Amino acid sequence: MVVPIYNAAPHIAQTLRSVQNQSLSNWELIAVDDGSSDDSLAIVSGLFGDDPRVHLVSQPNAGVSMARNRGVALSHAPLIAFLDADDLWHPDKLALHVAYHTNHPDVGVSFARVAFLSPEGSPTGLLAALPLESHRPVDFLCENPTNTTSNWVLRRQVFDSVGGFVADMSYSEDLEWLLRVACDGRWPIAGLPQVLTYYRTSAGGLSSSLQRMEQGWLRLISEARGYAPELVARHFATAQAIHLRYLARRSLRLGGAPSIGTDFMLRSLRSDWRILLGQPRRTVLTALAVFARQLLAPFGRLGGRHDKARSC
Repeated sequence: MVVPIYNAAPHIAQTLRSVQNQSLSNWELIAVDDGSSDDSLAIVSGLFGDDPRVHLVSQPNAGVSMARNRGVALSHAPLIAFLDADDLWHPDKLALHVAYHTNHPDVGVSFARVAFLSPEGSPTGLLAALPLESHRPVDFLCENPTNTTSNWVLRRQVFDSVGGFVADMSYSEDLEWLLRVACDGRWPIAGLPQVLTYYRTSAGGLSSSLQRMEQGWLRLISEARGYAPELVARHFATAQAIHLRYLARRSLRLGGAPSIGTDFMLRSLRSDWRILLGQPRRTVLTALAVFARQLLAPFGRLGGRHDKARSC
């Protein structure tokens, strides 16, 4: 398994304990410290001591894609799993994936169902949708079926054949890699129904910069036009509408300026208004929440000034 680490001191111990608690014990862990300036390195060393299964390497900060690529290059196992430094695994995560790949030698990438945690690591009660039995390339262009790289287990042969993550991508680099695998067509991507991965939502994590997330997704599109031009041409408008709607919904959780969410939602509908018909519940609920927040914003500002005046 490959764990990229960058200033992860608040959560890395809990994450790595979920590795130590795996029911399958025959594993190797490559922890790649990507130029952390906090105590991450000391925490990892303290947790594993001289465990021969663990290899800790450091590099100047180069981004999550370079860290994962280096970890894979240093690993030896036929199956590869990724684990982000703030996510957690179920104790049977590795055992169930290994059994699945043993029984399904044609499958190149497997993933499981995801449960969402609060930034503090508490269960939110929210679960990702049940994984589909099979996926088409368009599924990775329009949606994010696996939710997080921490959810993947893949055959080394797949990584060697399609190549690693695009080195200078830090957003949507995971979806781009999966889309590349799906477009290649040689290895099915399949889901397990069990909840085996716990994804920590965080306003301060990689996903906090909505503008950079949009730029990252547009970079994915640029990469995909190189190997799947017809797919992109046919589905770009809908895929962009769905992604902008996701960013509008995420702006609600982050609590930034209401105009940011409104801009994402309006551009989503301009890109392809038909998502109102194809996915009415998610689209209408997101639009109502975003536009209501925009309409109520002036009253919130007036209330704030009134309260301040009263306090003076």
